Amino acid sequence: MDVTELSHLIESFGKDVYGFCYKLTRDKHQADDLYQETFLRATELCHKIDNAQNPKGFLIAIAANTWKNQKRKFGWRHNIAKIVAFQDDFNNASHMIDTTTPELVALTNELHTMIDMASESLNDKLKIPLYMYYTVGLSVEDIASSLKIPTGTVKSRLYKARKIIKEYMEVNGYEGF
Repeated sequence: MDVTELSHLIESFGKDVYGFCYKLTRDKHQADDLYQETFLRATELCHKIDNAQNPKGFLIAIAANTWKNQKRKFGWRHNIAKIVAFQDDFNNASHMIDTTTPELVALTNELHTMIDMASESLNDKLKIPLYMYYTVGLSVEDIASSLKIPTGTVKSRLYKARKIIKEYMEVNGYEGF
């Protein structure tokens, strides 16, 4: 694969990869950095990308592995010197759903916020397949090949993640899940 084919991949899957990066980081600036780092790494590994073998999953796997490495580095640095995090009030506009009444808009936004909080509390083993499945839209088989784990493991991690989110929602007053 050459650079022009990689440019085509960026055009085809760039939004999905960025959405995945944003879900992992929950911060626009960190998502930008992770997205850029993902495609820099993809440029280095372009000889391994096969268009017939799910290139979207390959790119998502690069993003997930890069994220894990960054978290590990941050953990070591955090043990050496505590870092005070700056909380950006960036609000994801994709949560707004066009509904008929302001009450439904408020309830829908509250529901999405609760689901985001529940999914954010998951560990990476559960969170990454969940985001790959729901945010990026990869199949169970594609997630398994991207993460190099069996499909049964992906299914069980998705099940556990859904179960934890459901319990979280029930504890916080949303019984319909």
